[in-house]
Amino acid sequence: MIRFEQLSLRRGAKLLVERASLQIAPGEHVGLVGANGSGKSSLFALLRGELHADSGELAMPPTWRIAHVAQHAPHGDRPAVEFVIDGDRELRALEAALAEAEDRHDGHAAGELHARLADHDAYTARSRAESLLLGLGFRTGELEQPVSSFSGGWRMRLALAQVLMQPSDLLLLDEPTNHLDLDAVIWLEDWLARYPGTLLVISHDRDFLDAVARTTLHIERGALRRYGGNYSTFERERTIQIAVQQAAWARQQQRVAHLESFIARFKAKASKARQAQSRVKALERMTRVAPVEVDGNPEFGFLEPAASPDPMLRLEEVDCGYRHEDGTTARVVVHGVSLTLRPGQRVGVLGANGQGKTTLVRTLAGDLPALSGETVPGRGLAVGYFAQHEIERLRGGDTPLEALTRLARSIGAPTRESELRAFLGRFDFSGDMAVSPIAPFSGGEKARLALALIVFQRPNLLVLDEPTNHLDLQMREALSLALAGFEGTLVLVSHDRHLLRSTVDELVLVADGQMRPWDGDLDEYRSWLADRARAAQAATRAAAARAAAPRPAADAGPDGTFATGTHGTAPPATSDAAARAVGVERPVPPAPTPVARMAGATAPAPAAPRRTSNRESVRLEREIAKLEKAIETLGAEKAALDATLADTALYAPARRADLDRHSARHAQVCAELEAAEAGWLEKSEALATLA
Repeated sequence: MIRFEQLSLRRGAKLLVERASLQIAPGEHVGLVGANGSGKSSLFALLRGELHADSGELAMPPTWRIAHVAQHAPHGDRPAVEFVIDGDRELRALEAALAEAEDRHDGHAAGELHARLADHDAYTARSRAESLLLGLGFRTGELEQPVSSFSGGWRMRLALAQVLMQPSDLLLLDEPTNHLDLDAVIWLEDWLARYPGTLLVISHDRDFLDAVARTTLHIERGALRRYGGNYSTFERERTIQIAVQQAAWARQQQRVAHLESFIARFKAKASKARQAQSRVKALERMTRVAPVEVDGNPEFGFLEPAASPDPMLRLEEVDCGYRHEDGTTARVVVHGVSLTLRPGQRVGVLGANGQGKTTLVRTLAGDLPALSGETVPGRGLAVGYFAQHEIERLRGGDTPLEALTRLARSIGAPTRESELRAFLGRFDFSGDMAVSPIAPFSGGEKARLALALIVFQRPNLLVLDEPTNHLDLQMREALSLALAGFEGTLVLVSHDRHLLRSTVDELVLVADGQMRPWDGDLDEYRSWLADRARAAQAATRAAAARAAAPRPAADAGPDGTFATGTHGTAPPATSDAAARAVGVERPVPPAPTPVARMAGATAPAPAAPRRTSNRESVRLEREIAKLEKAIETLGAEKAALDATLADTALYAPARRADLDRHSARHAQVCAELEAAEAGWLEKSEALATLA
C-alpha cells in the first residue's frame, strides 16, 4: 500500500502539495490529473525516490518493483526486439548467469538456472516482446532494426514497450499516449486493464483515463484529493463539491455581513454593548468556509471565414504519396482518392500509423502535391493546416508577438501591436510572455501558439493532424468548444476520441492503400480492431501450422503441385505486420464509394440481417424490460445520492467516512446507470432489426 501522511512537497519556492493524507491500495489503477505545472510529474519523482518530501511521510513497500518510462528517447544499435526484452532485467541477469555457468561447465548450476528461467517464463519472452511491439504499431520487418534507426516518436514507443516488458508492482506512466495513434491507444488500454499491479497514470486524454483508471487523484493549488471512479466520475463529483462549497461560502458571507453590520451599529451604544460583544466573539469562533478557487479554462474561437466556396475542395482519382528525388519515380501511399468537401462538413480520419493518414491530409492541405488525378480547389479556399509536428516549425528565437507580426504582414493583415497583443492574450500569451523567446516554452505552450497562428489566418478549410499532442485537458476542452463553433470545413486526425466525438460528423478509414468511409462509430471501430486482431492471431497460427506440417500427398495435383483450395486460404490479417507475415490482404468493411459519401450522397442500404425467430424477440423484450426497471431504480438512487452530497453538513471533518461512503456509492451507481442505459440502447436496436 502507498500511504501519504500529512505530506508536503515543494519544488524550489513553489508549494506543490500541502499536508496531503491518503492511501492507494495494491492493485489500484489511479489517474493523476491537474493543470500543467501543478506537480504531477514531481509526485511521480517522489514515488521513484528522486525527490524527498519536505514534511510528512510517504510509506510504500520497500520490495516493490517500480517501472516508469524515461523522458528521453533511447538510442543505440540494439535490435528493437532485444531492446524491449532488456526491460526484464531479472531475465537478462539469469541469462548472463547461465552463460557463465556453461562456460565453467558447471552442469549443476546450469540445471538450476534453466529451472529458474522456466519459472520466469523466459522461453516466451521473445514472443511477448514481439506482441508488445506489434500492438504499439511496429511492423514485423522492423523488429530487428536498430533502435537508432527509428524517429524520436517511435523510439519513445520502444521505451514504452520496454517498460511494459518489465515485471513490476508499481507502474508509473506519464503521458503514455502522446506518441501513439488511436489503434495503439486502444491496444494499450486493453493491456493496462489486465495489468495486475498498482498503476498511476498521468494523461490528458479523458477517454483513456476513463478506460484505465478506477480512482482519480486531483492536484490543484497544493491540495491533493482522492475521488472514487474514473475521470468522468471525478468531473461530476468535483462539480457537485464546487457548487456545495460556493453555496456554503455565500451563505456564510451573508451571516458575516449581518453580524458585522450589527457590531458596527451598536458597539458604541451602552444598552447594546453586551450583544455587540457576543457577536464579535461569534465571528472569532466561526470556522470560515474558503471561497471557491479554480483554475480558469482558456477560451478562444475561430474567426469567421472571409469566403465559403461550394464545393470547398474536390479530388478526382488522386494518388497521394511521395515523389523520389530523381523526379521520375514515386511511392503511392493512398490510391484513387475521390472526394468532395462541402462547406460545414466535418470529417474525422481513422487508421493505423503508416497507413497514410498524414499523407492524405497533407495532400488535402496542399502541403504535398498529388502524384496523379485532379485536385480542384474552390475559389477563395483558405486552408489552415496544423501538422503533426507543427511546433517544430516555430522559430525558437522569435517571440509570440514577432511570429504573429510576421504572419500578419505576409497575409496583409493589420499589424498594430495593441491588436496583436489582444489576440495573443486570448491564447494566454499576455504580458511578458508575449515578448519572451519561444525556445524555452513547454510543448503545450508551443502548441497553443501554433494554433493561434492558424486561427489568425481565418481559414475556411481546417486540416488538423494530431492537434492535441502536448495540450492539457483544459486546453483540449477549449479546442473542442472552438471547433464546435467553427463555421468552415474540418478534417481532423486525432487519437483523442473525445475530440473526435464532439467535433466531427462523419468518419473515413485509411487502410490498405485506400480511403473509405466508416459508417460506424468509434466504439464499432474498436470492436472491428479487436476482430482484426483475433483474425491476425488465427492467421499467424495457421501459417505456423502449415510451415510445421508437410502437406498430405492427397493434396498434390497430377503435375506434382499442390491445390490452393480452402486449406490454403489464410484468415484475414489485422495489421501490416500480420498481413505481411501470412501474405494476405487486410479486410476493410464494405462501404459506398468515397465520392458519394463525401459529397453527402445517400449510402446504399446495408444487406438485411437474417431474420431470427420470435423467441429471440421475446428474449430481447424481457431484457429491455429488466433494463428499464434497473434504470428507474438506479435513477432514483442517484437522485437521492445527489441530494445527500449537496448537504453541506456532510462535508464536515467528523463525517469524512460518510462522505467517502456516499461518494463511492454515487460513482458506482453512475457507472451502473451508464451501463444499463448502454445495454438498453443496444437491445432496443437489436429488437428494431427484427421488426
